[in-house]
Amino acid sequence: MQTCKVKIKADDPALMPEYKTAHAAGVDLMAAHGGEIEPFERTLVKTGIYIELPDGFEAQIRPRSGLALKNGITIVNTPGTIDSDYRGEIGIILINLSQETFVYKKGDRIAQMVVAPVTRAVFEPAGELSETERGSGGFGHTGI
Repeated sequence: MQTCKVKIKADDPALMPEYKTAHAAGVDLMAAHGGEIEPFERTLVKTGIYIELPDGFEAQIRPRSGLALKNGITIVNTPGTIDSDYRGEIGIILINLSQETFVYKKGDRIAQMVVAPVTRAVFEPAGELSETERGSGGFGHTGI
C-alpha cells in the first residue's frame, strides 16, 4: 500500500478523519455543523477540515454508499477534486434525491475522501487519431 504525508488542520479535533479499517481506501468526512436538506435540494456542508497535499496528489471526494442507499443522499459533483494547491476548508455539495427531509448533525459522516496520485497529460496535437473497433461510438452504442 502506497502512503504519502498530508498535513491536516481541523476546527474541532472530533472532526479529524481516520481510516476505519486496515484496508479502507478512504476516510470519512464529517459535518462541522447540523442542518437539513429538503427533498431535491442541494446544499454546501462544511467539514471543518483543511489539508495540504503533496505535489502530485489529489483528494477525491466521494459519496458514502450507505447514505445513498438508505437516504438518497449523494454528492452533486462526484467525484469532487481537491488540488494540491488548495488550502481552504473542505465543503461537500450534498443533494437529497429522496422525498423526505434529510436531517444531519455535527459529526455525522457525510462523504469519503480518497488521496490519489495524479498523472498529468502532455497533449500532442495530431491531425488524425488511430482507428479502433469502437471508433467514435459512445453513449450506449453497445446496447443495454
